[in-house]
Amino acid sequence: MTMPPKAPVPKAPATKAQVKVTIYTTWLCPYCAAARRLLKSKGAQFEEIDAPRGSPARDEAIEKSGGRQTVPQIFIGDTAVGGYDELRALEEAGRLDPLLAP
Repeated sequence: MTMPPKAPVPKAPATKAQVKVTIYTTWLCPYCAAARRLLKSKGAQFEEIDAPRGSPARDEAIEKSGGRQTVPQIFIGDTAVGGYDELRALEEAGRLDPLLAP
């Protein structure tokens, strides 16, 4: 008696490779929420770091951004993008997708 062939095991879908995206935010910041929405709409996965004023995370964001004190502070790979306005400007200029691509 022969056994029927086994059905192939479906493979997990390949995950889209991308550069590392980090966003420093605060809880009630509307620009932070807008930046999150834009990044999510692009399918970008990102690390969000809570950075309230006076925290070590905020100090880190200020240092990495070259002295910018506001949130959000967005980093794509090694590029300090800036805040939401700069992120939106990149999107409108068609330059955000290439930055997010590996």
